[in-house]
Amino acid sequence: MEWEIGANRAGPEGTLQNHFLIAMPGMRDERFARSVIYLCAHSEDGAMGLIINRTQQLGFTDVLVELGILDRSQSIRLPARAREMPVRSGGPVDRSRGFVLHTGDYMVDSSMPVSEQVCLTATMDILRAISSGKGPRHALMALGYSGWGAGQLEMEIAENGWLACPASPDLLFEGDIDSLYDRILASIGVDLAHLSQTAGHA
Repeated sequence: MEWEIGANRAGPEGTLQNHFLIAMPGMRDERFARSVIYLCAHSEDGAMGLIINRTQQLGFTDVLVELGILDRSQSIRLPARAREMPVRSGGPVDRSRGFVLHTGDYMVDSSMPVSEQVCLTATMDILRAISSGKGPRHALMALGYSGWGAGQLEMEIAENGWLACPASPDLLFEGDIDSLYDRILASIGVDLAHLSQTAGHA
């Protein structure tokens, strides 16, 4: 089934919404090796998240040009933050579809709260806002997403494929992308060299 984003907005107790999923050495699917996923939604019906530590070759400017929001010649006028924004590879599902995770200081009708501090917007309004310098304080863009059917994620965690820990906006939006996997593990006191082969939550 396809996960309907926003079906589980508030992140109630017992779900992993607004958590990081960190791929463990026992991860069987090589597409997710050493990946960090931010879970945008999670309920008994399934889960949806974005890989946040892998980037694509194209950047934010390329996306704007491809969507007709600006001409290539206008890219020099973009705010530096927008011009330098990388585009993440959010996952293997629907790779042409774009999502923006951002701080809650920016909201439009289509924005869906993931937590008190993080929202998800999947419409072009936010791209135009970021390109004009009127967007959220922090944002990241991804193409594609990662999805799980009912019970699938829970099974992968039980099989020691993932370690889950609460997400923090600082780690989500700031710092070097390439070191994110190690930084998140370090933030919860986990040394990859000493990971046991038993599953659990941090």
